[in-house]
Amino acid sequence: MFLCLVRLTIPSSPYFDEVHYLPAARALLDGGEWLNREHPLLGKEILALGIASFGDTALGWRIFPLMCGTLALFAAMRALWFATYSRFASLAYGLLLATGFLLFVHTRIAMLDIFMVAFFAVALWQCAAGLREPETAQWRLALAGIAIGLSMASKWNVLVVAMLPGLAFLGARLAASRRRLLLSKRGIPIAGMSLIQAGFLLGLLPLFVYWLTYIPAYFYDDNILEIGGFIQHHQTMLELQQSLKTPHNYQSNWPDWLLNLRAIWYLYEPVDGAQRGVMLIGNPLTMLLGLPAMAWAVWAGTKRRRWDLIAIVSLFAVSLGMWLFVGKPIQFYYHYFLPSCFLLASLAMALDELWQGGNRWMPLSALAGSLGIFACFYPILSASPLDGVAAFETWTWIEGWR
Repeated sequence: MFLCLVRLTIPSSPYFDEVHYLPAARALLDGGEWLNREHPLLGKEILALGIASFGDTALGWRIFPLMCGTLALFAAMRALWFATYSRFASLAYGLLLATGFLLFVHTRIAMLDIFMVAFFAVALWQCAAGLREPETAQWRLALAGIAIGLSMASKWNVLVVAMLPGLAFLGARLAASRRRLLLSKRGIPIAGMSLIQAGFLLGLLPLFVYWLTYIPAYFYDDNILEIGGFIQHHQTMLELQQSLKTPHNYQSNWPDWLLNLRAIWYLYEPVDGAQRGVMLIGNPLTMLLGLPAMAWAVWAGTKRRRWDLIAIVSLFAVSLGMWLFVGKPIQFYYHYFLPSCFLLASLAMALDELWQGGNRWMPLSALAGSLGIFACFYPILSASPLDGVAAFETWTWIEGWR
């Protein structure tokens, strides 16, 4: 992630959705008008902390996204380690995430998505570790519940998938057919923890943490959150989320995301003394390799009762499937950020299967290919100086990336 530091402050002016979130963060600091009400507050609170700590500059805007991107990478690798106890799978996953484009780009821009992904990765890390080390489950699931609340308070894209850890615990206890279902501390998934305890840590605690992040909203000068108006505000948020219906040049939907067909140019203009660009698209190799890997994960998870694979498939299916039904008419490729993390996890697991079976050249070739393509695209992932206005044609391999 040290590459993320290179040109972190370029462009030196806000770009893409920074123009929405930074004014909202500044308003938090001066207690003025409540801006950007369609999204939860936490991401903008973190951006405000960056501005207060490092100044209202590009460094202040992007330093906490950088930190959270690094946390997301580490936490995701730790989650897969505890899920598999495979060193190769964990290291492969780290490389795939780091070179998968979406994490890298969002680590370098003041948007909300990186906070959502980072906190949810921490939650999965703690849940997986709690399963492996039941003696630590109490405090680990407490951390997971806090992280789930923080993830939901960053961006709503995680709301549905955030329910899965608690539902998985409930499903495991129901499958075990235990007497005293609510109070019994015996059996799967975590011995020594009752369903009531898990429900509090993974259900009620996240909701309480989520509410805590709204405390500043009660103290704005304009459009304050009235006492007792919390539910009504969320109805307003939902209406605002569904109100954007004007077609956009960069809009796309889930089939485009799966096949990597539609890019978003976060930046493409002369800025800071040179023509520069930042394109959001998935790594052309690994996003496509991830599809047969996910199909393998479905087969192997079902046939072999591999709960690690079933968890990855479930997380991917729910985080992507929600976009088939959510009432948000205009969607974009960055909505695939969270599902893509699980897609790459399935690829890491498929490569590990080959590695453990003695086939070394295929996994290493895939990882080397991912790294090579990342290096090829690095100039338009990192706002490097480009050779003129038409330089984008080097990387627009298909029409949908223009």
